Amino acid sequence: MNVHAPTEDKIDDVKDRFYEELEHLFDKFPKYRMKILLGDFNAKVGREDISKPTIRNESLHEIGNDNGVGVVNFATSKNLTVKSTMFPHRNLHKITCTSPDGMIHNQIYHILIDRRRHSSIPDVRSFRAEDCDTDHYLMVAKVRERLAVSKRTTHRVKMEMFSLKKLNEVEDKEQYCVEISNLFTALENLETEVDVNKAWETIRGNTKMSAKESRLL
Repeated sequence: MNVHAPTEDKIDDVKDRFYEELEHLFDKFPKYRMKILLGDFNAKVGREDISKPTIRNESLHEIGNDNGVGVVNFATSKNLTVKSTMFPHRNLHKITCTSPDGMIHNQIYHILIDRRRHSSIPDVRSFRAEDCDTDHYLMVAKVRERLAVSKRTTHRVKMEMFSLKKLNEVEDKEQYCVEISNLFTALENLETEVDVNKAWETIRGNTKMSAKESRLL
């Protein structure tokens, strides 16, 4: 999900409505799918110990602002981690926007992922070289996903093994051949396809019965 949160100077009602709508949409996500939220949260996330393990020590900002608290609270309530605070890059590669006068640098773009899948994002950083005619920088995350192999249920048909060695015994071999010959002779006298199909089912059953009588099973 891509988000664009209200700026820090917006009133609390606007911010509250944003997170209410975000929560409403987030709760519609399939339960067992990987969940990633990314975009402009307009939030400075700090390094406060009280917010760990939702965050780590690699945020650009030491102290977060109100929007940063909102991001951390939402992430904690939904069992997410803020991955953009977890990688030890140079500060130059954590900045996501710069003020028009070039004096103020912020990290307000963030990437969140559900905690149990956090290892699926092994890196997050920004790139300043991309010229997009904006004071915002491109933030890039590496994503890797382990695809689960579908366990297909196989239906094994129980097959009875014939004792072919018994066919070496003359008496058993002759008796079995006579029984099979009689079955196929009856099949030749059938006229319709329906009768033939029914006869094949009968032959399958009778062949098994003949094998038992001939002690081949």
